[in-house]
Amino acid sequence: MPKKKSKSVSKVFTEGIIKFVLPILLFIGFMHWINASDIGEGFTTFTNKEKNISPQVLQYEDEVQKYAEEEGIGEYTDLILALMMQESGGRGSDPMQASESLCGSVGCIDDPELSIRQGVSYFANTLNQADNDIKLALQAYNFGAGFIDYVRQNGGKYTQELAIEFSAEKYDELAHTGDYSCVREEAVQYDACYGDIYYVEAVLSYYEQENDEVRLSSISGGGN
Repeated sequence: MPKKKSKSVSKVFTEGIIKFVLPILLFIGFMHWINASDIGEGFTTFTNKEKNISPQVLQYEDEVQKYAEEEGIGEYTDLILALMMQESGGRGSDPMQASESLCGSVGCIDDPELSIRQGVSYFANTLNQADNDIKLALQAYNFGAGFIDYVRQNGGKYTQELAIEFSAEKYDELAHTGDYSCVREEAVQYDACYGDIYYVEAVLSYYEQENDEVRLSSISGGGN
């Protein structure tokens, strides 16, 4: 009986590449194609910002950047978009919820561009008053600039505890007006129903997630 010829080393090597390496290369190529393409729901590639920020907010990105640059805080555009996301999700005629900062009452703004201009200006002012402490500026956007003075009188740096204490004090002072109620169940235990004691955390949850603390530090010159 004749002996079967043994396969050459080169042929075995080639078959090994085809059998094992080629499928891996094809898989890598397929994944690269997915990442570079929009092939339907579930496969659309987005930046981190687009994942966290709604289309309703992103439609105002140009206006936010325009007024942020006018205020000298263009580098905070993404953060302001996150702030808008928390305020309104980009819905309504006052997407920055800036009426109170403009006229002292809710509902006086009925134009989105005016809302953005006022909201960005107010955030720029709180940021300046807070000496670029981003978390303090964000909470002051929600509580009002009086929170900045309160923090300076109590250690000088934003903390969650100070936000709770300030809210509880203001609520105790203003509860009789009937204008305030807890926006979060977690605040009830503290009687901290003035504003949103978790506002900073909420805004930053919409901010780009790629190393937030480094990003916050880099744009605030040291940060928090």
